[in-house]
Order: sequence, then structure tokens, then C-alpha cells
Amino acid sequence: MLQTINIENILFLDIETVPMTAEYDQLPDNFKKHWDKKCGQLSKYDQTLTEDQKLPEKMFERAGIYAEFGKIICVSTGILKNQTLWIKSYSSDDETQLLSEFAGMLNKANEKRIQYLCAHNGKEFDYPYLIRRMLINNIPVPSMLDISGKKPWEVNHFDTMELWKFGDYKNFTSLDLLSAIFSLPTPKDDINGSDVGRVYWIEKDLPRITVYCQKDVVTIVNLFLKFQGKPIINENAIQVI
Repeated sequence: MLQTINIENILFLDIETVPMTAEYDQLPDNFKKHWDKKCGQLSKYDQTLTEDQKLPEKMFERAGIYAEFGKIICVSTGILKNQTLWIKSYSSDDETQLLSEFAGMLNKANEKRIQYLCAHNGKEFDYPYLIRRMLINNIPVPSMLDISGKKPWEVNHFDTMELWKFGDYKNFTSLDLLSAIFSLPTPKDDINGSDVGRVYWIEKDLPRITVYCQKDVVTIVNLFLKFQGKPIINENAIQVI
């Protein structure tokens, strides 16, 4: 079935997230209470943590992966048309602004030729995170993103990690590992996901994070092409808008 999908009908995307504040001590008191409780739950399932590492302030670097304690700082998208990959990013310190712009684009795209979304680990991370943060920011969720009330076969969301599982749910396969398996250029040649919070809050280098996010989108597109048995995108055929 995958071979019959027109890749030009897919909007590829990736998001970058960070903790809602630079440090644990900057959290409002009511959020500290909830984060402390969250850390207690998380530490029960991670036997590798020392007692010091279980402290809420030590675990706070993980806060960005939870929509309740983090925020989105970049959404990068990619559309393949006439063998050219067009990349556009929405990045800002103002989450409401970037999500509003992204939602506006998605609503317009829905009216045209875009029929599917695709992300790596999108079904467990990118899609639900986007929806939750849109609701928190009082932004109407675009119908293409919203899955509430839809039957499974009505949800046009691809997930390259899920596609690679082929029904196997034992482990997580990172985008970087799949890049190595398929001999694709790695998107982690500068920073990786664990660096994003530091680069954002300490180095204040959002453009660097945006470039990293765009590389992930390129890799997701190339991975999908590999799954279809097609050649990957030539580096000269990538245009950043």
C-alpha cells in the first residue's frame, strides 16, 4: 500500500520542545507541585537513577518532552513537489504565534492537495504534543491534525517509526539509527534532542535549533522514500523558504 501513496500529498513535519522555564526554581509553585509528583512516578520506572538524579530539579531537563511542562519552539515542515523538497519552519520564543501560523498553514493546506501528515514517532509525540499545546494556547486544532471522533482508517497520519515496526512493539527505533541503517546523512551532526534545552535556554540560539529541526524533516522524507523503494532527495533539490 505504501508504494501507492503519492508522496507529494504528504506534509512532513518535526517539532522541537523545551521545558517551560530555564530552571526548575523558575517554575510557578503550583507547577512545582505537579512536577514533583510527576518525578516520583517517573523514578519508579527508571531503576538506573541514583537518589540524587531522582531530585525534581535534576530531572527537570526531561520536562520538555511533556506537553504539560514544556513548550514548542519550532515546527519544521517539508513538502515534495516536482522532485524538489520545500522546507518551511515556524520558530519563535512566542509559542502562541508560531502555533497560530502553523495552524493557519495547515488549514490552507487541507483545502488543497495535502492529504497526509508524516513524522517520526509522530503518533506518540509530535501529533499529540501539537494538539495539547494548541488547546493550552486557545488555538483551534486544524481538522487535519485532530483525530477526536475519527475512526482509525480515517486518520491520515503516517509515522515512520511505526512503519518500521511492522507490528513489533518491543522497542523504540530512533531516526538517527534508521539513518545509519539506510546510509542516510545523519540529522544529528551538530546537536541532538538532549542538547535542545541547553542551546535554547543557555546559548539562546534558536536559529541553530531550527536548522537541526529542518535536518530531521529531510531525513524523515528520505526515510519514507526508502520505504517506498525510491531514490532519496538530492541535496541540491532542497529549498528552505
